[in-house]
Amino acid sequence: MTEVDLQALRRGDELAFRMLVKELHSTLFRLAMIYSPSRAIAEETVQETWLAVIRGLDGYAGRASLRTWVCRILVNIARRRAGIEARSLPFSTLDDDGDFPAVAPDRFFETGPRPGQWRVMPSDWSRVPEDKLLSWELHGVVAEAIAELPPGQREVITLRDIEGWTTAEVSELLAIEDGNQRVLLHRARSRVRQALENYLSPPRAVA
Repeated sequence: MTEVDLQALRRGDELAFRMLVKELHSTLFRLAMIYSPSRAIAEETVQETWLAVIRGLDGYAGRASLRTWVCRILVNIARRRAGIEARSLPFSTLDDDGDFPAVAPDRFFETGPRPGQWRVMPSDWSRVPEDKLLSWELHGVVAEAIAELPPGQREVITLRDIEGWTTAEVSELLAIEDGNQRVLLHRARSRVRQALENYLSPPRAVA
């Protein structure tokens, strides 16, 4: 993120505010969509966030980065609108995925001479045509898989893999421990990978 002049923002400098909006608006919208049933409601959440940012700039103490501070406002507003407690949520609330395994158990032998070893190996995507890997249809598969994740997993994978946030930044924003974040991210990536495998790989019989 480019450095935005905080003092200019506090003076009401329109150019500085436009710069901030340009850098963060798409990120805020993607975060808002995690909690919103429609694009229209997500846009309303983002607009409410920008109003709150304008009102709260004088109170911004700089303990977190400006990006984290703005995104935290968005997350709190979005959770409130969705009826979710805006304060720090317990991991059990974020991790509402039950006992979903990282890899389906039927991919491994349970008994016989090779218990615990692969029955069906992971797909080799190096042979998939490049035009299919880069297709908008594939992007849609990924987007749909992410949209179907539990909220906590959607938050983490959106921030880490789409927005490129670091582990520390995500933990600070969502107020979760690094270890919990790793679990959420691993489960999210596993589900997205499964969706990609279903799309890219031909059906195969299980021996």
